Amino acid sequence: MTSGPAPLPLFHETVRREWIDYNGHMSEAFYVLVFGYATDAMMDAVGLDPAYRERTGCSLYTVEAHVRYLHEVSEGTALSVRTRVLGVDAKKLRFAHEMRDEDGRTVATTELFALHVGADGSAPFPDAVRGRLAGLVEEPPEWAGRAIAPVPRR
Repeated sequence: MTSGPAPLPLFHETVRREWIDYNGHMSEAFYVLVFGYATDAMMDAVGLDPAYRERTGCSLYTVEAHVRYLHEVSEGTALSVRTRVLGVDAKKLRFAHEMRDEDGRTVATTELFALHVGADGSAPFPDAVRGRLAGLVEEPPEWAGRAIAPVPRR
């Protein structure tokens, strides 16, 4: 019996002093920055690396994101980000990141929708890249696909 492809490697980052806000915790913008770095690592792992971007002029463009901030983190906290590919088609990619602290507590999540884009707009993924991404598709975590709840009217 063979197993599927290995999941994407964890991305690691440590909370820097300049990322701390006036409340003494990591500012919301830097959660997104760390998630952006994790996206770059995923792109590198599947063949959408800097050499690919230079050669083709193509890249991923995020067109939608949903971030959940679950716990505050402070300076020096070691973070790891697990990336899951949730779906892929000719030009589109749905994926998610889950950020954990050194105690294994989930501190933030994001679900993203991205398009593969070139100079003339959206462009199909190269077959090899699409194949790698398709081989990484997992079931969505329970928190994926949620919307922000409406505020009740008064």
